[in-house]
Amino acid sequence: MQLFYNLEISTETKQLTFDKIESRHIVRVLRKKESDILHITNGKGFLFDAKIIIASDKKCIAEIIEVQEKPKPWNYYLHIAIAPTKNNDRYEWFLEKATEIGIDEITPIICSNSERRKVKLERFEKIIQSAMKQSLKFTLPKINEPIKFGDFINQKNEGTLCIAHCEDDSNKNSLKSVVNPSEKTTILIGPEGDFSPQEITKALAKKYIPISLGESRLRTETAGLVAVNLVSFINE
Repeated sequence: MQLFYNLEISTETKQLTFDKIESRHIVRVLRKKESDILHITNGKGFLFDAKIIIASDKKCIAEIIEVQEKPKPWNYYLHIAIAPTKNNDRYEWFLEKATEIGIDEITPIICSNSERRKVKLERFEKIIQSAMKQSLKFTLPKINEPIKFGDFINQKNEGTLCIAHCEDDSNKNSLKSVVNPSEKTTILIGPEGDFSPQEITKALAKKYIPISLGESRLRTETAGLVAVNLVSFINE
């Protein structure tokens, strides 16, 4: 299945007009013609089947012929708040793979030891959209604006709150012991230099639970993906 993404489409939509870039891709690259069926999602848990009625590479128009609700295949709500990596490609890799596995929300957090403090949110959006389409998912993860660590933990974050840090701590918990599928799970992942001791102390004071992601010291993006994968397995 070739899956398209359109934010504006809804269950009330009868007809969809693609922009020039998308129209050219559909007609010139994919060689679609009139009466061919396109599969489209709005990233909100719906699949739309649309029949092409005008196959123009400048303005391709399709008529919605069927709408299916497609609930997300995972039974949890996972929010990963993860520091941007110095190498931007690694962060983008995390976004892509986390979307393929199943994640609901991502927040870039700027920490004391962060080497990268600015991100290209528009590019992140495109990577997540592409990964959603490639993995044939119909729920688009939310990517938030970057936020300072202190501001993030001072927000009202509900559900199970966790922090994965590298400091030696015999009180660290396993994810399996703290995750509850009926609650939202938020996991903090620090930068290459880890969270500062002050940040860890502040998070613990805000009731964040210290967790372990295994015996190995992991890169930021690997730690993020391990957390996503563990939550996915825990809730199977």
